[in-house]
Amino acid sequence: MVGAPVLTSRSLTRRIAGPFHRVNGLGAVAVLSAPVLWLLVVYIGSLVLLVATAFFKLDSFTQKPTSELTLDNFDRAFTTSVFWSTIFRSIGVAVSVTLVCLALSLPMAYYIAKIAKPRVRRALVVAVVLPLWAGYLVKGYAWRAMLEPGSQFGASASGGFLKSVFGWTPGFGLVGVIITLSYLWLPYMLLPIYAGLDRLPPSLLDAAGDLGARPGRTFTSVIGPLLVPSIAAGSIFTFSLSLGDYIIANIVGGKTQLIGNLIARTLLAPNQPLAAALTLWPIVIVVLYLIAMARLRAFESF
Repeated sequence: MVGAPVLTSRSLTRRIAGPFHRVNGLGAVAVLSAPVLWLLVVYIGSLVLLVATAFFKLDSFTQKPTSELTLDNFDRAFTTSVFWSTIFRSIGVAVSVTLVCLALSLPMAYYIAKIAKPRVRRALVVAVVLPLWAGYLVKGYAWRAMLEPGSQFGASASGGFLKSVFGWTPGFGLVGVIITLSYLWLPYMLLPIYAGLDRLPPSLLDAAGDLGARPGRTFTSVIGPLLVPSIAAGSIFTFSLSLGDYIIANIVGGKTQLIGNLIARTLLAPNQPLAAALTLWPIVIVVLYLIAMARLRAFESF
């Protein structure tokens, strides 16, 4: 048709992009709608279905859930003393890993952010992130080789790396689990603290020094309060990841059992409704921890 406008690719792109510029928030909705839908359907949906399974009674003959509803699974999950001891052990491991990662991350992050030269700083950040590229199981079995206590018989009499070089090893058990998990999740604590220190104005440290504050007073009065959100953000990763982990306990834990091992063993019993009820324990604990960290402004660091 004579006189009809020619629709080029550029004009078509402008027509499509026009509404996104005119309507506030439409671009964000278009970008986030797919991942949010995926999160709701795949993650939240499967979690809801899992919890719903806990309301069904188990057939003692077929060992499969029936259509009969009951609250017995929740009663067993929250009142059995054996389960309570495993829950407290899991919380203790998660807290211990968080504290170990915090104690290691503070001096390391301070050196990287405030003392190291720019080139060295970049190299150290890469060195911190590099272990994350290795496989989870590879790192777990590497620590198993280092923690191997050895025996009086066979080829493993000399033990693993720690036993052979230092003459001592904590062996397989609760301490070995804490050490291995601390190694695995250390970058998740160190990187938020490093980001917080990197944003810390050097003028504050100079002012504290000019006013006569010693290094300890500078940390407690200046650096510490400003790092609370970063520490809280890092602890969310170390605490939640340690609380839900059960593979490391199988690799280096010996007889140590955590909540994840309890759920897996109950699921293989098989008792799917009781295992589903037990999953409420880590869910409730993590939700309460997130609420506590939100009060410490942890999410402001993201």
